Amino acid sequence: MGKRTATVKRATKETDILLTLTLEGEGRVSVDTGIGFADHMLTLAAFWAGFDLDLTCRGDLEIDSHHTLEDIGLCLGQALSEALEDKHGIVRVASAKVPMDEALAEVVIDLSGRPYIVYDDALLPDIIAGDEKDVWREFFKSFAYRAGMNLHIQFVYGQNGHHLLEAAFKALGIALSQAVRVGRSGVSSTKGSLD
Repeated sequence: MGKRTATVKRATKETDILLTLTLEGEGRVSVDTGIGFADHMLTLAAFWAGFDLDLTCRGDLEIDSHHTLEDIGLCLGQALSEALEDKHGIVRVASAKVPMDEALAEVVIDLSGRPYIVYDDALLPDIIAGDEKDVWREFFKSFAYRAGMNLHIQFVYGQNGHHLLEAAFKALGIALSQAVRVGRSGVSSTKGSLD
């Protein structure tokens, strides 16, 4: 089996994105979204997943970061879906729980092809790194739906928004590294196929 990789381009009046994702990576991550905190979070996720990620985005940040993060989620989800192709042999289901100082986050995923998200951000402060916390829900939702992933993110406890999100992105990366691993001889489904 060769390296599983995908390149996604998206150009609209709101964003211009070019993204290349390789699942069998060597830890090469280059992210430039125009939002420093987003660069940090996406770099963490790719690093802990063991993916190579090359991502550039020029978005309408003069408005806010909403379109940029939502569209990056769409492109990242599409790239993951395309790189997985028919998902033959993948482990599919995985979870990770990660601490970051006082904060703890847990992420559980199923790369079933059936998108769903459970995300309770009540613990997050209203503003994180200058942005409304809502932009992160939109990122995760877009990512999960375009990837065809069942994604559950729980912020277990903590006070610092940076720490909570950092724990979640690290946990997402670790869970993805496990779920995309080829560990079966066939499709990971008793029905014989994935949606």
